Amino acid sequence: MTNALKNIDSWIFDLDNTLYPADSDLFPQVSVRMTRWIMDRFQLSEAEAIEKRGAYYKKYGTTLRGLMLHDDVNPDDFLGYVHDIDLTSLGPNPRLGALIEKLPGRRLVYTNGSRTHASRILAKLGIDKHFVEIFDIIAADYVPKPDPRPYLTLTQRFGIDPARACMVEDLAVNLEPAKAMGMTTVWLEGSIGVDGARPRGPFVDYTITNLTDWLESVVGATG
Repeated sequence: MTNALKNIDSWIFDLDNTLYPADSDLFPQVSVRMTRWIMDRFQLSEAEAIEKRGAYYKKYGTTLRGLMLHDDVNPDDFLGYVHDIDLTSLGPNPRLGALIEKLPGRRLVYTNGSRTHASRILAKLGIDKHFVEIFDIIAADYVPKPDPRPYLTLTQRFGIDPARACMVEDLAVNLEPAKAMGMTTVWLEGSIGVDGARPRGPFVDYTITNLTDWLESVVGATG
């Protein structure tokens, strides 16, 4: 596996449930706040709000995209509310930071969330200094993964050669456009209950179960 990664000079990491464990309490907090925001905005029951969320997520890749297209929602209001979460359970991860720092080339975060959300989490993990850029949903013009268009924007904006890029994701469906562009794709198995988590096609090059263990093998082979 690692020999095939020796030519990589751009490392693209998803944020949520990838750079921190999927079994943490962070994304469940976001999920609860999404539901609460929709309940309050549209005067819906919890069940109705969950149904609306799910329908938009399945059709558009994010709940926000559906809300923008159909309900004229201000994305900044929504993102500010749903990402106002408690990070107490998250602590520094010096092992992860040391390994990311040793990756040859650039390291970027590509998230369907906001830059503010990503910056808070990276800082709490103590790994923010190891990334040169955060490409967030705003930079993507609010078009979420796995729509292919923001992947093209990402590569063009930062001069990324897809043939020399590696993308790491917990949602396998988000790797399909990356693979189609020529990137090496790595699926971090963990978010099993999430729609789109498991691969449904030959677009995952490598499957891993632990990010830091995998990075140790990569650093050992490329260093």
